[in-house]
Amino acid sequence: MCGVCGCGESQIHSHHDDELEHVHDHHHTHHHEHHHDHQAEHSHAPGLSQSRMVQIEQDILAKNNQYAGENRRYFGEHSILALNLVSSPGSGKTTLLTETISRLKNEIEMAVIEGDQQTARDAERIRATGVQALQINTGKGCHLDAHRVGHGLESLQLKDHSLLFIENVGNLVCPAAFDLGEAHKVVILSVTEGEDKPIKYPDMFHAADLMILNKIDLLPHLDFDSRQCIQYAKQVNPRIKVLSLSAKTGEGMDNWLRWLKAELELQLIEYV
Repeated sequence: MCGVCGCGESQIHSHHDDELEHVHDHHHTHHHEHHHDHQAEHSHAPGLSQSRMVQIEQDILAKNNQYAGENRRYFGEHSILALNLVSSPGSGKTTLLTETISRLKNEIEMAVIEGDQQTARDAERIRATGVQALQINTGKGCHLDAHRVGHGLESLQLKDHSLLFIENVGNLVCPAAFDLGEAHKVVILSVTEGEDKPIKYPDMFHAADLMILNKIDLLPHLDFDSRQCIQYAKQVNPRIKVLSLSAKTGEGMDNWLRWLKAELELQLIEYV
């Protein structure tokens, strides 16, 4: 994590704001130089001791978890299934979302919180399906946090017994540490990426309950070992479920839709 995550956003409201901003600015530069291949325990911000940085990181996560707990209670009280969709850029998250919505919108009430550093292009694609989508731009920040999601819920006014997709910023590092109050993290991995992604980014794959292996229609044209990729994912997280599909051609989509319906039904049962 880049100072948990310290990528330039002033989204955490605490009495450490000045110090947090100092850590954020320093690690935002570090983040771009090393393309998110960074570890907090080896980082340093001038003027702050390592122990002070650790304390600030713990405070950030504790505050986030407090907001996440409030979100989770809200979801539970209203029987809303909230899913946190995470991936690298270019995994096909938005295409998967639009195809999923098109297939389910006549059966299930749905909404989307769309996280992106800039622009509202993905949210516009979602809205074109007829489902409401709220855009949250994080600016320099590389993930959504529970506080912003909570504010988003106030705007969306979700109906009871609905399905909420939270499309996180494209990044396999920082979103792993930030609980948004979701029922599950769902990590999307495209076969155009390396099959070793699960062991290169173990925190994210350990935090996820489901891995979707997307763009399998391209497998005949790629040197990608699906079995090895799944083995790596299970090595990091033995309990992770795996679904292989192509949002573009529709292959495997029925299994994903069945999983969604089953999880939504479970959410209803748990809070009756």
